[in-house]
Amino acid sequence: MANMMDDDSTQTLLLFAIFALASLLHGISGLGVTLVTTTALASIYPLPHAIVLVIFPSLLLNAMTWLTGGGRTVWQNFIYYGRRYWLLALTSLLGSMLGAKLLLWIDSAYILLVLAAVIGFYVVSSLLGKQVRLPNTKPVLIIVGLSAGIIGGATNAMSTILMMYLLSASDDKNTIAKVGNMCYFLGKVAQIIVLREPIMALSSGEWLLITLLSVLSVAALIVGIRLRRYLPQARFRQLILLILTVLGIRVGWQGITTLL
Repeated sequence: MANMMDDDSTQTLLLFAIFALASLLHGISGLGVTLVTTTALASIYPLPHAIVLVIFPSLLLNAMTWLTGGGRTVWQNFIYYGRRYWLLALTSLLGSMLGAKLLLWIDSAYILLVLAAVIGFYVVSSLLGKQVRLPNTKPVLIIVGLSAGIIGGATNAMSTILMMYLLSASDDKNTIAKVGNMCYFLGKVAQIIVLREPIMALSSGEWLLITLLSVLSVAALIVGIRLRRYLPQARFRQLILLILTVLGIRVGWQGITTLL
């Protein structure tokens, strides 16, 4: 019994460390929180459960980034970005619902391999400094929204696809960040709708853990944002890419061994 309690305490402390580090790095560099936490937790839990644990802290951080700042009120941000990018938001929402369904329909080993592949693409393109841009047309918008939603709903890696379109749609970093987080937020809403049964099956202890992780993530994010002006962001971006490389290799190997 004592060993079981020690194991639970160790795992809880590990979760706190993962979320705190990922949120701090996200605040400093603007990258990493959802992808790092999901990939790290996928090495500990079954992928659907890992995504359930990440949903609510990510939902909160995405809402904060989307709706606050930029010289507008929360309502003004909601109307401003919703009006201009409603079709991208809608397609990413629909795609995310399908992607979340895949978690229930398909063997998680295949989704882990997809996650590893997406991380590989993300890391390589970042290291090469190449930003893939897609034409800013309505058909491309619809395809990207659906594709990003499907990938995001199943793996929490929506940004790797979505950024290719947003970089062509706007040169304003603030707009890119806010529209991206609007779509990420809606992706989390889609996951909540589709995964409502496993979410409702969470114990009171797990809900308490998610609440604490959410509070910790927000606090670490705020600290990271305040540190941003004093620390070299490039170094922390490189650190995130290194972490993602290690985690990506691990989940890829996990997917392969599960299939074998």
